Amino acid sequence: MTSKKLVNSVAGCADDALAGLVACNPSLQLLQGHRVALRSDLDSLKGRVALLSGGGSGHEPAHAGFIGKGMLTGVIAGAVFTSPAVGSILAAIRAVAQAGTVGTLLIVKNYTGDRLNFGLAREQARAEGIPVEMVVVGDDSAFTVLKKAGRRGLCGTVLIHKVAGALAEAGVGLEEITDRVSVVATAMGTLGVSLSSCSVPGSKPTFELSADEVELGLGIHGEAGVRRIKMATADEIVALMLDHMTSSSNVSHVPVQSGSSVVLMVNNLGGLSFLELGIIADATVRSLEGRGVKIARALVGTFMSALEMPGISLTLLLVDEPLLELIDAETTASAWPNVARVWVTGRKRSRAAPTEPLVAPDSTTAAGAASRQMVLVLERVCTTLLGLEERLNALDRAAGDGDCGTTHSRAARAIQGWLKEGPPPASPAQLLSKLSFLLLEKMGGSSGALYGLFLTAAAQPLKAKTDLPAWSAAMDAGLEAMQKYGKAAPGDRTMLDSLWAAGQELQAWKSPGANLLQILTKAVKSAEAAAEATKNMEAGAGRASYISSARLNQPDPGAVAAAAILRAILEVLQSQGV
Repeated sequence: MTSKKLVNSVAGCADDALAGLVACNPSLQLLQGHRVALRSDLDSLKGRVALLSGGGSGHEPAHAGFIGKGMLTGVIAGAVFTSPAVGSILAAIRAVAQAGTVGTLLIVKNYTGDRLNFGLAREQARAEGIPVEMVVVGDDSAFTVLKKAGRRGLCGTVLIHKVAGALAEAGVGLEEITDRVSVVATAMGTLGVSLSSCSVPGSKPTFELSADEVELGLGIHGEAGVRRIKMATADEIVALMLDHMTSSSNVSHVPVQSGSSVVLMVNNLGGLSFLELGIIADATVRSLEGRGVKIARALVGTFMSALEMPGISLTLLLVDEPLLELIDAETTASAWPNVARVWVTGRKRSRAAPTEPLVAPDSTTAAGAASRQMVLVLERVCTTLLGLEERLNALDRAAGDGDCGTTHSRAARAIQGWLKEGPPPASPAQLLSKLSFLLLEKMGGSSGALYGLFLTAAAQPLKAKTDLPAWSAAMDAGLEAMQKYGKAAPGDRTMLDSLWAAGQELQAWKSPGANLLQILTKAVKSAEAAAEATKNMEAGAGRASYISSARLNQPDPGAVAAAAILRAILEVLQSQGV
């Protein structure tokens, strides 16, 4: 079965993709009759060296994304994973020559088709009297034994674009640029790994991987790698990649060792999430620095893809200060990242957390007894929530993500850990404020934010008094905050339904001579009834509001959790004879 692609046609996808890039980038132009993109300010390059590169489409943003001042002059694109036509390469060379450039350097990835077609175009252009040189880039560090075809050209080619572009922009001549980038190309290596293959439009995936395997050392055309390894953590895979790339027993290794200075590229092969890319970047920086390698710059993003392949490649380029200046030189190329000209290694990556405001010590005379009672209440709440984890998750699956129980269990474990650190504040206001900060930091999700809002607001009326009317006012304040920021209202099938029902009963605490436990008992029963009633409600807020009401035939998990918390509080207070 062929994969789904958002294209107009298989045959025209390469043309359409290049046309889209040019349409959205005023600094680029298409060369009529050819799949060629050029700088729109071509005439400004009179007297300078032109840089042309290219290859098959499907590697976007390479190579057209790197056209611009300080990088490439133009790019010749082939069909997907197919070398560009000789005629189009020659047309591009002629176009830049006729614009007044003093020579052209062709930067070519080491693949047979690219070498042949760019090489033939070069020979034809030279026969016409146009000065043309060619650099073939082979930065693949996958093969431990050198193949006759040499090392494949991978993401490191983009660094050659950058170095050559900086030299050309500085007015350096064709021969010197060719010599210098040829030396740079020998000082780098690239290795890729992928979770699965990619598929050319109109075709099936190029290879298959089992669920517990990843492909190491693969190319950028969907071809298989040098070996398959078992799925492992990001740290383990990165360590394996760096070991392979830098091992002196590997004939294609890059000679990086302790004390070396490098530019690092963490390249998304097309289908990896940004979350995973960040994890890989962190693992790579930590692993390299743990080996004593100094990272001068770290470029993280998509530079040379293989369609939708979910994988990454790592590139290491040995650098000194003169080479680093060329990497840092300005460019207008849209796909080159705006990287700070600061060394990665040696930079302070965190700052001290802000100091918390000073809290007045408990002034309650019965602070010890109150604190012990608070501990019992919190312990019962935590035990209750942990016991409800699976049920809450099951109820939450009707709305999509199924993590309500997990979220509440995370809060319970955070509270348990906090209680082990020492007795909680006896002051109710301080206790609720502490719990608010704890849940906001540890619980996560919208539930954490809502509980945090509730507790923060509820703490305010309790700063002056802690009698029953103050606790009723605290409930009112918490509910008001939840409605203000959460945008839920009673009847919207959320946790607010349970809390609102309880809050209405707790209004009785404001009457003189109110009985704490009698009123709290009624509040808990009302909360439980409200939670059960949510199964007949149409969701009006939260993630569940996007789901058809016909599917929500179970009570809202947040409402169930809130009612269970109130029940736990009541049971402890009853057992204490309050």
